[in-house]
Order: sequence, then C-alpha cells, then structure tokens
Amino acid sequence: MCVEPNQVSTDKGRYQRLVGRLMYLAHTRPDLAYALSVVSQYMHNPGEQHMKEVYTDADWAGAVDDRRSTSGYFTFVGGNLVTWKSKKQNVVARSSAEAEFRGMALGLCEALWLRLLLQDIGYLSRQPIRLFCDNKAAYDIAHNPVQHDRTKHVEVDRFFIKEKLDDKIVELPKIRSEDQLADILTKAVSSQVFSKFLDKLGMCDIYAPT
Repeated sequence: MCVEPNQVSTDKGRYQRLVGRLMYLAHTRPDLAYALSVVSQYMHNPGEQHMKEVYTDADWAGAVDDRRSTSGYFTFVGGNLVTWKSKKQNVVARSSAEAEFRGMALGLCEALWLRLLLQDIGYLSRQPIRLFCDNKAAYDIAHNPVQHDRTKHVEVDRFFIKEKLDDKIVELPKIRSEDQLADILTKAVSSQVFSKFLDKLGMCDIYAPT
C-alpha cells in the first residue's frame, strides 16, 4: 500500500471509522496489529485502494512511501501472551541490523515495564528477561562493547541494551528467523506461516468446525 499520485479519493470519515473499529478489535486480536499499523498510516489521505484493503484485511505490502521499517514485539508472562505492538519506526534504518536494534530496544522497554509492574504486585522474578533476536549483526553489536562507526547513530539503544545485558537483567537467546513470532507484526507473511504463528501464540478460531 502507498499513496498514489493520482489516486481516487474516498470517504475520509468512513475510512477513519473503519480503522477505528480495527483499533478496537486489535486490543484483543494481535493478528490484526500489523494490518492496523499499515492502514492507519493513510487516515488523513485515504484512497479507494486503501478502503478496499481495510475491508478485505488481506495481503498487506510493505510501506513504500518513506521506506521506514516496522518494529513489532510480543511479550509473554509465564508462557502467556500479555502485550503486543506493531509500530512504524520514526526514522529510516540504514540496515536490517539497525532496524532490528531499534525494535529490540522498543521490546525491551515494554518488558522492563512489565517486570516493574509484576514487582509492584509482589511477584519478584530473579530470572533474566529473554529477548529473542534472529539478526546476527544486531546480536553481535549488542554483545560487543567496542564502538564501531556503523553503530554511532544507534549508540543510545546499543548502550541501553548492553547495560541490561551486563546487569544480567536481560539475555539474548538466538532464534531462527523461521521461528521468530514477531515477524507477523513487521511484515506480510504467507497464510501458512501466519496460521503456524497464531497457533504458537495460543490463538484459535472458535468458530472453526471440529
């Protein structure tokens, strides 16, 4: 999806109402998070093709208007999905490692907030937060204390993550790309992959025939 130079305008108010309904549903439907992050980018200037995408909720393409990456995370407590987010990054990433690094920092902030919330209600966890990463370059940068020219522009996130690693608050287990659940929050995937990940998230279709 993108803004076409000669796109046919559509009912802006109607489009915004439809996206608003998606926002409501997405509070309990993590499978809608990425689709919502895409269609909400066109709230101020929707075209007919955007209206069609809102209705069908299918086959979302990457944003091509500004080439910004999308961050996404799932957080689990005791094996149960608690929070999730799909958000377009504020700046253009110059590499996949940079995009991944910014996403890691976003997810870690959420996990730290949840950790403090659990402490407030009396649950003290001595286990480190497990932040799964499938990007080797980002993994290496997080563990390497040496400053590189290629990481200067993300050094705040780099030092933030490195500090938590050194304090044993977080650990970075490696994960295969094909097992990275957060992929459905950052890009369009095949229906087979989508269904597989929904099953791993504990989601099921209660209306499916048994």
